[in-house]
Amino acid sequence: MAVQKSRVTRSRRGMRRSHDKISPLVVSEDPVTGESHRRHHVTESGMYRGRQVITKAAVPDEADQE
Repeated sequence: MAVQKSRVTRSRRGMRRSHDKISPLVVSEDPVTGESHRRHHVTESGMYRGRQVITKAAVPDEADQE
């Protein structure tokens, strides 16, 4: 089993951890609908770069199933 030769200082530990931070999400706005979304992702309404790429299927109402 590996055993460290000497203690890691607070400075070296901090320098190693400096890249572990979480960056904030980058949000874009769709040019057509103005809807905000994550970069390179489809919006809630199915738009991507101003075009409709996903059409949502019609959800049947609960009244129709009875």
